Amino acid sequence: MADCIVIGGGAAGMMAALSASGAGARTLLVERNEKLGKKLYITGKGRCNVTNASDMEGFQRAILRNPRFMYSAFSRLDNRALMEYLEGLGVPLKVERGNRVFPQSDKSSDVIAALRRALEAAGVQVLLNSRVKGLVIEDGRCAGVSMMDGQTLPAKAVVLATGGLSYPSTGSTGDGHDMARACGHDIVTPRPGLVPIETVESWPGTLAGLSLRNVRLSAWAAGPKKEKRFFSEMGEMLFTHWGVSGPLALTLSSLLPEDLSTVRLAIDLKPALDEQTLDARLLRDFGEMSRKRLISVADGLAPHSLAEQLLKLAGLSPSAPVNGVTAAQRQALLKVLKAVPLTPKRLRGFDEAIITRGGVSVKDIDPSTLQSRKVPGLYFAGELIDVDAETGGYNLQIAFSTGALAGRSAAEGTRA
Repeated sequence: MADCIVIGGGAAGMMAALSASGAGARTLLVERNEKLGKKLYITGKGRCNVTNASDMEGFQRAILRNPRFMYSAFSRLDNRALMEYLEGLGVPLKVERGNRVFPQSDKSSDVIAALRRALEAAGVQVLLNSRVKGLVIEDGRCAGVSMMDGQTLPAKAVVLATGGLSYPSTGSTGDGHDMARACGHDIVTPRPGLVPIETVESWPGTLAGLSLRNVRLSAWAAGPKKEKRFFSEMGEMLFTHWGVSGPLALTLSSLLPEDLSTVRLAIDLKPALDEQTLDARLLRDFGEMSRKRLISVADGLAPHSLAEQLLKLAGLSPSAPVNGVTAAQRQALLKVLKAVPLTPKRLRGFDEAIITRGGVSVKDIDPSTLQSRKVPGLYFAGELIDVDAETGGYNLQIAFSTGALAGRSAAEGTRA
């Protein structure tokens, strides 16, 4: 018999169970996998980017959908409080480029082990290899869960923290969406978020694995009267066999419209230089290398494999003599350096998505408690909710923060 049942043993679920137990509720954590934190284990390429050290204003800007919904959750557990909590559990942290926060050991397993020890110390009962079939609703309230093995587990409150659809191999297969939908909640159509982008162009595949730093990626889409730029940020990106990935492309993927037919992308390889300044540099380089081949100049502007491609895009031959390049040809190279053209074809699937866009509509959830507005006694946490953010630790913070608020609220609800 438990006061509170938490469904899902990821970041949100573990924090919800710890928070509920800490508030005095007898807590049961049910996880379908053979171990806790299976998705947490692979985050940050196995290094676990637990949060971001930006101030709260920066956090709000990084949330792409429904940022205001997060005010109460961040008040319960913000990034500074999370960092202090994890270090208090024996996980020293470090801050890297972009304010990304990682365990000093670079091991996600250290974070999971610390949370697992905390659950044990808090007296949380954990059921592994146990899959929930559905929610038990009695007299309009959530009164427990029914299990796949036929058992019914009663409870005064249930926290649904099953995750979205990204990385389904970790157990995120949409069970939570189905349970929420079954008791009347609106589900904003789930889509892959923070996912690589396939391009119409095939040439990025020849550069697969090449990363770019300090570049600007921009995106435009056709508007009613004229084309409108809807994304433009500086940072890092990566060429893949199918197109582009890396932080800039991943963040852009969560902002792309469903219809990509009118969308175009461009990479500014020299965002610190305006066209006039870059042209002056090209003129200087052309003068100093007038007796060399054009590829020699291009190699000074980009990695060799990319330099060759840039010349092709500009309609120039890598073996052409520098002293034979016309002003018009120089301008063509300049234009490519400032706007390498790409055309998005489609997003990669949930198997490669870091997070899920969409989920349980925030209109159906009380943001001050994360309790359902439709089914008292039911609470939501984590990726299941229609809130998502840029890459860089923001989404894990959302999971931990919503877990902390949902667990505490659920515990308080059992005493009402």
